[in-house]
Amino acid sequence: MNTFQISGNLVDILQAEIYPATLHIENGRIARITRDSQSYSSYLLPGFTDAHVHVESAMLIPSEFARMAVVHGTIATVSDPHEIANVMGVAGVNYMLENGKQVPFRFNFGAPSCVPATTFETAGATITVADIEALLERSDIRYLTEMMNFPGVLHKDPEVMAKIAAAKKAGKPVDGHAPGLRGDAARDYIAAGISTDHECFTIEEALDKLKYGMHILIREGSAAKNFEALYPLLNNYTDHIMFCSDDKHPDNLEEGHINLLVKRALAHGIDLFKVLRAACINPVVHYKLDNGLLKENDPADFIVVDNLEDFNILATYIDGMKVAENGRTLIPSIASAPVNNFICNPVKATDFCIPANSAEVSAKVIAALDGQLITNALQEILPVAEGNVQNSIPKDVLKLAVVNRYRPAAPAMAFIHGFGLQRGAIASSVAHDSHNIIAVGTDDESLAAAINAVIAERGGISVVNGADTAVLPLPVAGLMSNLDGYTVAAQYSALDKAAKALGSRLASPFMTLSFMALLVIPHLKLSDLGLFDGDKFQLLDNNF
Repeated sequence: MNTFQISGNLVDILQAEIYPATLHIENGRIARITRDSQSYSSYLLPGFTDAHVHVESAMLIPSEFARMAVVHGTIATVSDPHEIANVMGVAGVNYMLENGKQVPFRFNFGAPSCVPATTFETAGATITVADIEALLERSDIRYLTEMMNFPGVLHKDPEVMAKIAAAKKAGKPVDGHAPGLRGDAARDYIAAGISTDHECFTIEEALDKLKYGMHILIREGSAAKNFEALYPLLNNYTDHIMFCSDDKHPDNLEEGHINLLVKRALAHGIDLFKVLRAACINPVVHYKLDNGLLKENDPADFIVVDNLEDFNILATYIDGMKVAENGRTLIPSIASAPVNNFICNPVKATDFCIPANSAEVSAKVIAALDGQLITNALQEILPVAEGNVQNSIPKDVLKLAVVNRYRPAAPAMAFIHGFGLQRGAIASSVAHDSHNIIAVGTDDESLAAAINAVIAERGGISVVNGADTAVLPLPVAGLMSNLDGYTVAAQYSALDKAAKALGSRLASPFMTLSFMALLVIPHLKLSDLGLFDGDKFQLLDNNF
């Protein structure tokens, strides 16, 4: 590897000091750092780490995710391969590991703790305790991923506790997922060995968990946006805060990543070194990552920025290799053959009829919330025509369908408020956590057409507007494209625009749609097995 020198104003986060310096790079490591007498116009600092992300949610394979992320100064992720694991099990995890190793980027994958996430949906695979133990023995598996089954932790479910015990035995952290958990329940959950949470959406909840020693991840993704509620934590809990995206669609990844959170925190007046500890240092310390932190003998992982207000990324280095420069990735695309698990027959419009024997019905309705993963539960009066319950476009109450993609089965149906469609339908095979096909539409014919477009591609997202159908194929597990990331971002942006042209007022219609089957987030959701009450944690008998 090349030997070279690079000079700039070095931002020493650990010592809270900035001074002019030259890095002497040899064989991918920082051989020595010399202080200089002159000042420079640029700044050198450690690269950013996304402390919790599902790479699959970018609809990109890991190698393409890396190509786009390094442009924004990201050198590492703490990556939960939970999505592909729900589709393909351990084979899916192996796919992510092997693809990620083909590019200069620090992916840190974990062992998925909850596959399937619940017993109230159909997933494509199961990851057992024995699987977890085997994965955690591997050096390229860095932690146990988010323990979404917090009721199982609180009730000491034997399988849940065995997975946590395996992580403790391996000396690896356990990530948490406990939206809304407070008080004694939060204390007991943390005491079981859970070390982080990225699901806090109020500062009160975060403070409740911090007092018991938990690390809080401030999340700002394409759907869930908690930065504004939580950024004040950086002031008084500096060592216990990290930044993460959780889920980042490709168009948003093209716009920016952790660098955007750094700039926003600084704009709110948070001290530079406190912000950079969250973005650069705390994930490395907590997860024992291999990132270089601009110390002698460290890997030469660092970024060059123009100033400490705008944080425009001039260059990104990983192991002494320049991987991005002036907004352009230097990582080449890597060809990757699709892997999948998709067994699904085409549907008909009549499959989405909801029969009723009265003139109108009082129906349970999922209320989608823009920028949140939680939903509310409503009750709405809906008309009945020709023996079937109808949508109410004036009330913004539309049909929501989930179609099993692993075996032939009748669609599960519910009603949803908040999408705002005036015509047509949208559908997706990205539907957390089991990734069956999910769709919302204004009429049964459009629902069927949108779902069939996804089935024809063995995975994808689609928009139907009358006779026009547009689809973005996702041939890798029905979750990811294997095309160039910037091409995928452009295609996704076109479908996002088409969905909004149907009338959707949501900032990210497809991202919001993907979480309407996420049973581990309250309050009302829909799985392929039926309507689900997230508070009682049980399937409901019907929609009425």
